[in-house]
Amino acid sequence: MLTGEFVFSQLMEFFSKYEFNKCVHRYRGNYRVSSFSCRDQFLCMAFAQLTYRESLRDIETCLRAMRPKLYHAGFRGNIARNTLANANRQRDWRIYADFANVLIARARKLYLHDSIGIELEQTAYAFDSTTINLCLSLFPWAKFRRRKGAVKLHTLIDLRGNIPCFIHISTGKVHDVNALDRLTLEAGAFYVMDRGYIDYARLYRFTEQMAFFVTRAKSNMKYKRQAYHHVDKSTGLRSDYRIVLVGSQASQDYPVPIRRVAFYDVENKKRLVFLTNNWTLPALTIAQLYKRRWQVELFFKWIKQHLRIKAFFGTSANAVQTQVWIAISVYVLVAIVKKELHLDCSLYQILQILSISLFEKAPVEQVLTSNYSQNDKTCNPNQLVLFDL
Repeated sequence: MLTGEFVFSQLMEFFSKYEFNKCVHRYRGNYRVSSFSCRDQFLCMAFAQLTYRESLRDIETCLRAMRPKLYHAGFRGNIARNTLANANRQRDWRIYADFANVLIARARKLYLHDSIGIELEQTAYAFDSTTINLCLSLFPWAKFRRRKGAVKLHTLIDLRGNIPCFIHISTGKVHDVNALDRLTLEAGAFYVMDRGYIDYARLYRFTEQMAFFVTRAKSNMKYKRQAYHHVDKSTGLRSDYRIVLVGSQASQDYPVPIRRVAFYDVENKKRLVFLTNNWTLPALTIAQLYKRRWQVELFFKWIKQHLRIKAFFGTSANAVQTQVWIAISVYVLVAIVKKELHLDCSLYQILQILSISLFEKAPVEQVLTSNYSQNDKTCNPNQLVLFDL
């Protein structure tokens, strides 16, 4: 007789079944479904993300090997490769997108008071996109190049905790700057972007809605200086100008003054020029804030390395959206577990431990903390370090 709870079932208890069922009912996900519910689909796909499964057959084989334990781990439906493939293809991906947003809202509250490394009271976001290459013959809807397919993940992350709070999945042909139209701007917040998002008409919308942007200026930008503020050049700053854009189109798209901050990066020996519509922050803080934009690049690198979003279990647009949103849900769920259990280990270490302990019967907090502390104790301080990571 089984006693206790599996780590996998304890992990799934960190999200609300009530909120998940609300998302399912909103899109009639379980309409005319008798044996394999949306929850079973989510659990199978979450299992695949947590244990690094490579295919639907891989998921089926591994879960069937655990058949006596599946009911106690939360599974109710029969696990079959074709059933899961049909669910990914037919069930509305918005179910899992809405549920991911529920988890995101919860995670952002937990990380609300985390520091971003600079003195800033307002919320700061980083916005960028990453491209996932696809085979055009298998994904004909994902147009990118003439003989190449791809999808883009346009992502806005909260720099407090690196929690993604907006994700839009498009085909590779969609230009990055078009994703700005989908953002719901928050008054008083900072949005940090690279110069690929330079569109003065769209940037002016930030000013109209009392939000702040920080981005890099293009080298061919034409402007007229109105005022100059003294800067301490020993900090790397070179100039702090109040400017207006010149040129018939640019001056119409952004008709008000804009701030231009020049900074010299001694480490990389590179001169950087920033544009912002904020006039109160010190010029050095503007430069430091833009440096935090790299967090979104690290987020993309992390999810591509540790989640299954580069190879997909289905070829339809719905299957791709479903897999990406469930992967994001798993990422945010692990972030919630780390914060609520007050764990010192990284998200990567948590995923590695969970990948081999999902069907163990032990408190999840004990599994995560004891393994981490044991690894620390077994480390030999006299062992030579080959690679300084």
